[in-house]
Amino acid sequence: MHKLSNQILDLRELEKLATNLCKDVSVGDIYLFQGELGVGKTTFVRLFINNLYVLNNLPKPHSVTSPTFPILITYELNSIQIYHYDLYRVKNLKQLEELDFFENLNNNITFIEWPEMLISLPLNKKHYLIDLDMISETKRKINISFNQ
Repeated sequence: MHKLSNQILDLRELEKLATNLCKDVSVGDIYLFQGELGVGKTTFVRLFINNLYVLNNLPKPHSVTSPTFPILITYELNSIQIYHYDLYRVKNLKQLEELDFFENLNNNITFIEWPEMLISLPLNKKHYLIDLDMISETKRKINISFNQ
């Protein structure tokens, strides 16, 4: 379990953090990425997913991109599915239900960008809230909280 408060990191340090977080990932974990447009949410998710593949001695996916338009992109990691959501264009919970969103949280690893509509919901699952703020072109302030 990782918690950080107001940690200032550059891209190299962000990759190291992603690598460390990967070591504790288990099926059912949910990672919520919050922050303004362009702060690096997708970059962090890309680092995270790529490191999960490396730790499992698998080749990295060809591309880890933002699922802004498809809303969901999935990746296969051995027998585990990784769900990468971008809720920027999702307007209500009914749209999430149509995607089987809540059922999909059970048996995979889930990364969610723009989770604001979910934060007030009782997810009833172990999840991390990762909040990114832009400090400069190369540095980000990161806060990570763990909720169970």
